[in-house]
Amino acid sequence: MPYAPARHDAALPPVRVNLYSDTQTRPTRAMREAMLAAEVGDEQHGDDPTVHALCDRMAELLGKQAAMFLPSGTMCNEVAILTHCRPGDEILAHESAHIATSEGGAPWALAGAQVTGLRGPRGQFDAAALQAAIRPKTRYAPPQALVSVEQTANLGGGTVWPVEALQAVAELAHASGMATHMDGARLLNAAVAAGLPARDMAEGYDSVWLDFTKGLGAPLGAVLAGSHDFIDAAWRWKQRLGGALRQAGICAAGCLHALDHHVERLADDHANARLLARGLAQLPGIRLEAPQTNLVFFDTEGAGLEAAELAARLRQRGVQISVIGRYLGRACLHLDVGRADVETALAAMREALAA
Repeated sequence: MPYAPARHDAALPPVRVNLYSDTQTRPTRAMREAMLAAEVGDEQHGDDPTVHALCDRMAELLGKQAAMFLPSGTMCNEVAILTHCRPGDEILAHESAHIATSEGGAPWALAGAQVTGLRGPRGQFDAAALQAAIRPKTRYAPPQALVSVEQTANLGGGTVWPVEALQAVAELAHASGMATHMDGARLLNAAVAAGLPARDMAEGYDSVWLDFTKGLGAPLGAVLAGSHDFIDAAWRWKQRLGGALRQAGICAAGCLHALDHHVERLADDHANARLLARGLAQLPGIRLEAPQTNLVFFDTEGAGLEAAELAARLRQRGVQISVIGRYLGRACLHLDVGRADVETALAAMREALAA
């Protein structure tokens, strides 16, 4: 199987409703205009004012001292891991965490750190599970350096960690001598769903980042935040990984526009996810749990159809979903999908199941 993504098959019909991921969003005209008007400089040289404005705003939003602009969320995770860990260290995270399942083995390959998966329902583990994984410090075991959580928990169904659970995990990690990291790819989805400030969720975490290319709809960019010392050390890893972004203010302006215009409307995506879930639950053989945010995971086994086959039938009807497992599909709601698109997708689903 090739590693490079396949190019679009021109024989397929155009995608009418793209539920594959919220990374599929396109920048709005207003966002493009903001990017066009951005004041720029050399970001690596420290003189891009729009990048500075974004980082200052994100440090305040996340309750940290400093922040750094990076191209992607995965790069935020890996820069954070490289900064927190040394070769041979151990990271404790949920067994379905993005750093363990979806980053090409980067913690092992780049940092030389191993990720030990903890179990727990819907992508979350609790302080008791963490406590059970903490070993006595001995030369025979790898040093346990970092605890990582994912808010929201993607493969857990887009679930929202309760603030109390986040705080309990962070307190135990710190008491055990470990640093804490929050993969905040969809942190603002969690904040909007819970009605809480993002900084409250990130309070106990030494590093945290937010992705702008998902529900916030920017074409590029993520921001990693932490203490002054942490971000200063992280800059060396940004340099080592080739992170000179030059006139990055063009992209940072899109992220600032998203903060101004695309945060509160995340509630619309959550409402559309619930609408889609209610429709899917009425289809024969489809099982699912009610979504908490913008991700809808559904099981197709009862319909006698593998998720990949269903996805192929839907694609022929102009609807795109992602396949997570043999019988597990995922639909992701975002700013390019409205209520009418949900109805279109449900009609295509009925046809696909009846085919």
